[in-house]
Amino acid sequence: MAKKPEPKATAETPAPEEPSLKEEIQAEMAADLDEEVKRSDVDVAALQKERDDFEDKYLRAAAEISNMNNRFKKERADLLKYDGQRLATAVLPVMDNLERALAADAGDDNGAALKKGVEMVLSHLETALKDNAVTEIAIAKQAKFDPTLHQAVQTVAADKDHPKDTVVQVLQKGYEMKGRVLRPAMVVVAN
Repeated sequence: MAKKPEPKATAETPAPEEPSLKEEIQAEMAADLDEEVKRSDVDVAALQKERDDFEDKYLRAAAEISNMNNRFKKERADLLKYDGQRLATAVLPVMDNLERALAADAGDDNGAALKKGVEMVLSHLETALKDNAVTEIAIAKQAKFDPTLHQAVQTVAADKDHPKDTVVQVLQKGYEMKGRVLRPAMVVVAN
C-alpha cells in the first residue's frame, strides 16, 4: 500500500498557527526552569550568607579559645613565679623576732652562746629567703617616701637633715619577691 503524500502548505492553504503539543511542553519546561533558576539564585545567596555567618562564628570562637589559652598560660606562669609567697610572708615575722632577740643584751656567757645560735639561725633563714628571691627592700639614707614600698606609721617635722617626704627611720624592714611587695617597710617620714 502506497502512502498518500501529505498536502504541502501553499499560498492558498496556510499552515496551522496553533502551537504544537511539543512546543507547548518546551515552553512550559523553559518557564519552569527559569523559575527554578530564580529560586536557586535566592537559595545560593542565602546559603552564602549562612556560610559567612558560620565562618565568622568559627573565627570568633577560635580567637576566644586562643585568648583563653594565653590567659591560662599567663596565670599559670604568675602562679609559678610567685610560688611560696604565702610561706615567705609567714616567715617574715619570725625574722623580725630573731633580729629583736639579737638586739637584746646577752648578759653572760650563756646569753652570748644563745645569741651566737640565734645569729646562725637568722643567717640560714636569710639565705633561704634569698635563694627563693625574697629580698629586703633597700632604703637609702634620706630616701624619698614611696607609698608602694613604704608604710608611714609616724611623721616628724622636716628639718635640714631630713627634707620633707623623706624616710627618717625604718621601724620594720620591708620585703619583696620578684618585684612584688610582700610587706612594705614601716617607716617614720619627715613632713
